[in-house]
Amino acid sequence: MEAAVEQLLHSGTIIPAHPLALTEQRQLNEQRQRLLTRYYIASGVGGVAVGVHTTQFAIRRPDINLLEPVLRFAAEEIAAAGLDRPFIKVAGICGPTPQAVAEARLALKYGYHIGLLSLGGLQQHSEAELLAHVREVAAVIPVFGFYLQPSVGGRILSYSFWEQLVEIPGVKAIKTAPFNRYQTLDVVRAVACSSRPGEIALYTGNDDNIVADLLTIYRFQVNGKVVEKGFAGGLLGHWSVWTQKVAGLFGQIKNCIIEDYKDAGVLLKEGTAVTDMNAAIFDPSHAFRGSIAGIHEVLRRQGLLEGTWCLEDHEVLSPGQAAEIDRVTAAYPHLTDDSFIKEFLSQDSIKKLLSHA
Repeated sequence: MEAAVEQLLHSGTIIPAHPLALTEQRQLNEQRQRLLTRYYIASGVGGVAVGVHTTQFAIRRPDINLLEPVLRFAAEEIAAAGLDRPFIKVAGICGPTPQAVAEARLALKYGYHIGLLSLGGLQQHSEAELLAHVREVAAVIPVFGFYLQPSVGGRILSYSFWEQLVEIPGVKAIKTAPFNRYQTLDVVRAVACSSRPGEIALYTGNDDNIVADLLTIYRFQVNGKVVEKGFAGGLLGHWSVWTQKVAGLFGQIKNCIIEDYKDAGVLLKEGTAVTDMNAAIFDPSHAFRGSIAGIHEVLRRQGLLEGTWCLEDHEVLSPGQAAEIDRVTAAYPHLTDDSFIKEFLSQDSIKKLLSHA
């Protein structure tokens, strides 16, 4: 991994999970897919995660076979942007070990820096087998560990598992997304008490607690010394919408910490608004069934996507979800970026891109 990219990973940044743009016929919409990448770059994020849950795991099905195109399109748009700053390219990796290793090699082919390694779908594996799996993938590409909540395919993992995982040299970061304080604490403590607390960056994926996670510093006694550890940034599906405003909020959080938590109470109040908005998109009242469609609906309303179409028939808005999105966008207009997107879409380069559709 390039030194500047690794430094950014540790200092902390915004990494949205990249959605999948489809036509009404559920074919890949190349122009809109590229448009989304350009939107995230223009919003000021520090990286994107492609081929992850938000990109839809069905892209890997042999009859669909879209993993390579989406990785390639994002990499090409990032290169074409000619950025004068580091930008972290995260590739989603999943499946049994042979599949995961093949996906890691594919990610390297397109210049991705690190692989977000999902352990979903490996329920039959013991923790020892999961650790062996991580080691094999980490031998190919640096690994972004991932604690996924059980309600969407993850599993509860012991403290001992994390204690061993953080000692794997190729593990460079961990996304903590169990939506649970106790399990989040397990990961942070394992990193803080390890032999490499400064070598692993923690990123929140707890969509129900984004702002509070980013403000929180954990403190542990380790061999008679105090070790502190917090979340450097976030890798979130929630950050795939209203992204330009995310950049501003993230900057406020960083400044708050630097200024000894001045105005932290104001940010915590803002955090409840973010959670309310996330609930409308991610649909927890229906076990998160409308989460991807919810993201698409926001992007459709803003003109970035043409529809909410997903690869799987069941990926649709839940009853009442559109009304909830209406409610939160009306309640928190300062956290939406409609005016920014309107200006973004008016650029000649963007009009040219979309004219090729």
